Amino acid sequence: MSLATRVIPCLDVKDGRVVKGVNFTGLRDAGDPVELARRYEAEGADELTFLDVSASQQGRGTMLEVVRATAEQVFIPLTVGGGVRSAADVDELLRAGADKVSINTAAIHRPELLRELSRRFGSQCIVLSVDARRVAGNPVADMPSGFEVTTHGGSKSAGLDAVEWVRTGQELGVGEILLNSMDGDGTKAGFDLELITAVRKHTNLPVIASGGAGAAEHFPPAIAAGADAVLAASIFHFGEVTIDQVKATMVTAGLTVRR
Repeated sequence: MSLATRVIPCLDVKDGRVVKGVNFTGLRDAGDPVELARRYEAEGADELTFLDVSASQQGRGTMLEVVRATAEQVFIPLTVGGGVRSAADVDELLRAGADKVSINTAAIHRPELLRELSRRFGSQCIVLSVDARRVAGNPVADMPSGFEVTTHGGSKSAGLDAVEWVRTGQELGVGEILLNSMDGDGTKAGFDLELITAVRKHTNLPVIASGGAGAAEHFPPAIAAGADAVLAASIFHFGEVTIDQVKATMVTAGLTVRR
């Protein structure tokens, strides 16, 4: 039997509040991440991802409270990322109830951090988050895949080939790749199938595809291109597409899902 394809809503959390627009009826407080997490679990989400976009230390403390409250009430795997810079940060989040922690910019600055974290906490707990975009013009010698790693919300090049960076992450022991298409982010034009295909050719790690989802029909092609899971934010928050609709479309496409 094939593994079930995972559908993962993503919540951006700032100072304890969901900051991307949420348009659910029947919630006491649409900006409450814990309540939204409960709603998504009830609707059939396989996992949840929280991205901490707080800039302050106070915000980090609030995020830990959100993770604790979510872990007490929601029983699907929870990944937390955003501003994770050290083993102490990972330790705090895992102790608070996160199942996995995603690392992005800190690993770019010091790749060896990934090995240290994977050895200390186990590969299954460490996710490498890669914000990738197409290289403008023809691929240059140091970006042979045609995709580069970015920081600062996709606006700044990190000077790394995205496919090579995924391969490095695997060598350093991470257990999963969160592959964010910065070209697709917010477009609702579909996942970047070329990017997913390029990464899949060079890693056997689970790949979560993110960026570009705009309709239920966009999800099966991402899996066909090589993703093991699909992540989306606004289309779920605004109720444009439900998790059940996504899974029904996947079943029609011959994919295995948990329902």
